[in-house]
Amino acid sequence: MAIEITDQNFEEVVLKSDKPVVVDFWAEWCGPCRMIGPVIEEMHNEYEGKALIGKVNVDNNPGVSAQFGVRNIPTILFIKNGEVADKSVGAVPKAQLTAKLDAIL
Repeated sequence: MAIEITDQNFEEVVLKSDKPVVVDFWAEWCGPCRMIGPVIEEMHNEYEGKALIGKVNVDNNPGVSAQFGVRNIPTILFIKNGEVADKSVGAVPKAQLTAKLDAIL
């Protein structure tokens, strides 16, 4: 299961990671988020050991959501060395997400 990222553990899990990190900003009431959720889980399994794949529930973690200016969900950030390397907004095909991740591996 994808890593649960919170306001409290964001710096440790994401910013200090020695691997690229994919962060899915989502909410339970968001239809497109539910569509992309299984894709995030598949990527978590497929990229194990190569990248970290995590999820931030925007309702429970307003701090990190505001820090990155997340206004629409799902928003997926691709973070490498503590910096946002790429971003995707909305429900997009898995191939688009894996291509963005592969580009920063």
